[in-house]
Amino acid sequence: MMSPSASSPDVVVRVSGFVKRYKQHLAVNGLDFTVHRGEIYGLIGPDGAGKSSVMKAIAGVLGYEGGTAEVFETLLDSEQAAEQVKRRIGFLPQGLGLNLYPELSVEENIDFFAKLRLVPEADLRERKARLLAITRLDRFRSRLMKQLSGGMKQKLGLICTLIHEPELAILDEPTTGVDPVSRRDFWAILAEWQAVKGMTALVSTAYMDEAVRFHRLSFLSHGRVLAFGTPAHVQSLVPGLVVTFESTPQLEAAARLKRRYTQVESLGPSLHVFTPEQEEEAAVAGIRQALEPLPVAHLHTDEPELEDVVVALLLKEQDGQARVSERLGPSAVSATMPQFDGPAVEAKELIRDFGSFRAVDRVSFDMKQGEIFGLLGANGAGKTTVIKMLTGIVPPTGGAGRVAGADMRTAGGAIKERIGYMSQAFSLYLDLTVIENIRLFADIYGLARRQAQQRTAWIVDMAGLSGYEHDRTGRLPMGVRQRLALGCALVHSPRVLFLDEPTSGVDPIGRRRFWELLSRLAREEGVASLITTHYLSEAEHCDRLALMYAGRIVAEGTPSDLKTQVEREVGQLLEIAVDKPGAALAQVAKAGFTGAALFGTKIHVLSRDPSRDEARLREVLARVGMTIAAVRPRMLSLEDVFVSRVMALERAAHKKEAP
Repeated sequence: MMSPSASSPDVVVRVSGFVKRYKQHLAVNGLDFTVHRGEIYGLIGPDGAGKSSVMKAIAGVLGYEGGTAEVFETLLDSEQAAEQVKRRIGFLPQGLGLNLYPELSVEENIDFFAKLRLVPEADLRERKARLLAITRLDRFRSRLMKQLSGGMKQKLGLICTLIHEPELAILDEPTTGVDPVSRRDFWAILAEWQAVKGMTALVSTAYMDEAVRFHRLSFLSHGRVLAFGTPAHVQSLVPGLVVTFESTPQLEAAARLKRRYTQVESLGPSLHVFTPEQEEEAAVAGIRQALEPLPVAHLHTDEPELEDVVVALLLKEQDGQARVSERLGPSAVSATMPQFDGPAVEAKELIRDFGSFRAVDRVSFDMKQGEIFGLLGANGAGKTTVIKMLTGIVPPTGGAGRVAGADMRTAGGAIKERIGYMSQAFSLYLDLTVIENIRLFADIYGLARRQAQQRTAWIVDMAGLSGYEHDRTGRLPMGVRQRLALGCALVHSPRVLFLDEPTSGVDPIGRRRFWELLSRLAREEGVASLITTHYLSEAEHCDRLALMYAGRIVAEGTPSDLKTQVEREVGQLLEIAVDKPGAALAQVAKAGFTGAALFGTKIHVLSRDPSRDEARLREVLARVGMTIAAVRPRMLSLEDVFVSRVMALERAAHKKEAP
C-alpha cells in the first residue's frame, strides 16, 4: 500500500502536514493523504473529527494554519490560487440543500448553476436529462426546492454540483440525514460519473457502512488519521472473526462475554462478538467456554466488518477509557410512576391530513413493554408525524392511540409525564454543565429535591458521565453529549422513550454504547423505545421494525423476518469481484440485472438462480474482455430490504400514474 504522501503523476489532491485551528481548538493536526485521478476517496469519521475543515480548505473556501493543500498541482495558499482551480471542481457543502435556492424549482436551480458555470445549451439538455433520470427527479422538474424532502434536496444539490462536469467533486457529508434509497441513488450517480466521465471524487461521511464503497479512505479521529488505505487493507489491520448467536439470559451472557472480549453487542435476540481468533473452531470454542453453562444457539461466524475493525482501533487509541456502567443499578423506574397493563404504545388507524395532503394514512402498530421498536422510512414517509401524534404534539385527523396506558386524545399532560423524548438535536443547553442540565430537566418535570438528587446520581452512573459532571455541555464529545441527552430524557422515570435519529454524527463506539444502554433499559427495566434512524445497520438492534412508505406501514416484523421475506421475493445477493468494476456495472445493467449497484470495487446483484446467473455474468463480461475474479453469496442487509421494498412500491405507483 502506498503511503499518504507518496508521489504519483496522477495525483489530483495532495494534503501534507495539514493543520487547522479555531481559536484555541485544534481541529486538524498534521493530516496527510493523496487522491489519485479517477478515484473515489473517502474521509470517514464522526462529527468533530475534522472532515469539513479539510474539505473546505481543498475547495478553496477556508484558510489553514499549517502544512499544505494542493489541488491539480496548485498550492492553495491564497485566494488567487484558489480561484485558479475552482472552475475545475464542484463543491457540495454539508447540510441538506444549502447550496440551493428555495424559491426556485428543481429545473430552475439546475439551469441557474449551469449558466453560472457557462455550460453550453446543447450540453445542458443532455446532462440535465441524464441526471434527472438517474436521480428519479425528472417527475419533479417544476416542484419548488423548499417543497422537496431531504433526500430529494440532496440529490438536486448533487446535480447542480455536477452539471458542469467537474474534474474533481468535493462532497461534504452528502448522505447525512438522507434515506437509504436516496443514498443508493447518490452512489449510483457517483459510480457512473467516475466510470464514464473519469471524474475524481473526495467524499466525507459519518456512515461506516459506506466505507466499502470507496477505492481508498482515511478514518479520522480527533483531527488525526487513525487508519488509511483500501477498505480491504483497513479491514486486515485487526484480524479476527465475528461470531453471532443467541444465549439466555441475554444480559448475563453479555456480562460474561465482556470479561473476555472487548466488542460485545446485543442485536435484538442475538449477541454479536468480535473475537481475535482467526480459525472458526477456536473462535467458537472460546465463546462456549466463556458462556459455560449458558446455552448457545443459532451460531454462525463471519468476517469482521470495517466498523468492527475501526472500533477495535478506537478502543486501542482510548486505551482503557472509562466505560459505561455495566449495570443500571436500582430505581431506574420510579415507584411513583403510574404502572399500566397492555402494550407500551398502541396505534389504531392513525390518520393525519395537512389540507388536501394525507401525511399519515391508517397507520396501526403496537409496542410491548420493554421492546425496542424501529420506525423506518424514506424522508417524508410520515415517521415524524406519527411520533408527534403519539406524543400529543399534533392532534390526529382520525384514529386512536394509547401511550403508557394513557389515551393520546384525552390524556394531555399525563402522556408527557410518562414518556421521554430525545430529538436529533439533543435539546440540551450547551452553556450549562452536565449536572446543571440534569437538574434543569428534573425541575421541569417537578421532581422533589431528594428525588432529583437520586435521579442525578443514577444518570451519571448509568450514562458513564463520571468525571464530566462539571464540564460545559457544548465542549463534550458527541457520544458523551448524546448519553447526557438520554439521561435527561430519563430523569422523570418514563415508561416509553421516543428517540428521533439519536445517533446521527456519533462515533462508532458512542453509538454502540448508546445501544447498550437502550438494550439494558429494555431488558432490566422494561422501558419501551420507539426509534427512527437512517443507519440501517443500526436497526439490527431493534426487536421489531415497521417500514413506512407514503404515510402507510408496508412491512413489519423482526429484522430476520424482513430479510427472509425479501430474499424469497427478489433472490440471493451476489457480490462480484471484477477488473474495471465501473465499466463492468454498465454491462451488467445492460444485460438485464436491474438493481445492480457498485460497492467500492465490487458489484452487488440480486439473483433468483445464483448458479445460472453466475455463468451468465461471466459470459456477458467475457464478451467485452472483462474477467470475473470471484462471485460470492452475501447475506441481505436491512438496507437491501429497505431499498428493495421502496423501489418496488415506487414502480407500482408509477404504473398506476401512467396513462
